[in-house]
Amino acid sequence: MTIVEAPSLTALRDPLPAGRDTAIDFLRAVCVAGVVLLHAIMVGVTVVDGSPVFANASDGSWWIVPVSWVLQVMPLFFIIGGFAGYISFRRMQARGGAAASFIAARVRRLLRPALFAIGIVGAALSALSIAGVPADIIAVAGFRYSQPLWFLAVFLGCQALLPALAKAHSRRPLITVGSLVAAALAVDALRAITGFEWVGFLNLAFVWLALQQIGFFLADGTIDGLSRRARVIAGAVASITLVGAFTTGVYSPDLIANINPPTGALLLVGVVHLSAVSLLRDRIDAFSRRPAPAALAAFVNRRTMTIYLWHMPTLLAMAGICAMASLGSGIALPEPSTLAWWVSRPLWLATALTLTAAIAVAFTRVETQPSPPATDSTRRIAIAAALGVASVVLLLVAGTTVLTAALAVGGMLLSQRLARRSHQTAGGESVADLVRVA
Repeated sequence: MTIVEAPSLTALRDPLPAGRDTAIDFLRAVCVAGVVLLHAIMVGVTVVDGSPVFANASDGSWWIVPVSWVLQVMPLFFIIGGFAGYISFRRMQARGGAAASFIAARVRRLLRPALFAIGIVGAALSALSIAGVPADIIAVAGFRYSQPLWFLAVFLGCQALLPALAKAHSRRPLITVGSLVAAALAVDALRAITGFEWVGFLNLAFVWLALQQIGFFLADGTIDGLSRRARVIAGAVASITLVGAFTTGVYSPDLIANINPPTGALLLVGVVHLSAVSLLRDRIDAFSRRPAPAALAAFVNRRTMTIYLWHMPTLLAMAGICAMASLGSGIALPEPSTLAWWVSRPLWLATALTLTAAIAVAFTRVETQPSPPATDSTRRIAIAAALGVASVVLLLVAGTTVLTAALAVGGMLLSQRLARRSHQTAGGESVADLVRVA
């Protein structure tokens, strides 16, 4: 008797999609715009006793809860990152490329615009100090600038681990993602039981790695292979569980609070996002091919990291200009969450988007310029990735100052050098052609 072995989960998957996925490109652009809008609406600037006060406008406000439900797009962002990274790595493998070369390309693509931006910010802080701006205001500006950089450190770490996790996915897909999810939930439980808040920061690894891993299932066709009913049920169960976790106090209904440190609530949000995207994929794809959405996707995807890195300096500059204008004219700035403040928000948000886009255009070449061949040395790239992450973590822990910016730039320059092939060959290709990142 012949025993026919059932095909494995990986054997049932569709081949990798050919060409660009316009729906995913459009969603990535929407996510980037959502991040800029979220951070822009959280900026609060007033003048008290003749001194500017910069604060988080959402602190203690009721409106951040519904706003966070709409604009908390980071779970989808990391799922898209997993989707794009998995496809890019598989294609590189098909061409005979090594995992080290994939990671090196990621390191160079992510850190090159970062070291440029951080260097300019450090120089700007030095100029403000020389101009006599109070040290406490400069410190607040440096701290606010550093906050969004967590994404750079975490995303770089996740992408550096992607080849190893892609290999695990090909062998034990459910066990791999299940282990990451279980680890994330265990961290939440340990944090709740012990009361030690620092424990939650372990989920900077587990939550975001799990969401990236979920993106692999979208990339290899597993999600699309499920019935519509199964995807509807998955999204509904995740939604009901999320609401239950909010009402019982397990997680805060403010999804911004669930990002620092990350919690399992973001995993549920990711499942809801993934369910909606998979069910509406055809409509999103058709819409993304229209001229306006296609132009938005092309603009943002060419400048993703530049937009992310420069939107906070733009917001800080806008806040500073408003404070100086108020001090000079005597016209009071509206208090956050008041009617006058809300009336001024559309103009504020439109200005933030416009100025960020203009800066991104000016610095496009920093992100897209040709890059020399990447190293294929596992040891060199491991050091390069670790050094790049450590450089960003320095800014997160100590804040951005002239000194920390200089140290971070130095570390990133060394990381870039390590990611570069020791003996170059002619005809280095553009890193934007090597890999597209979320």
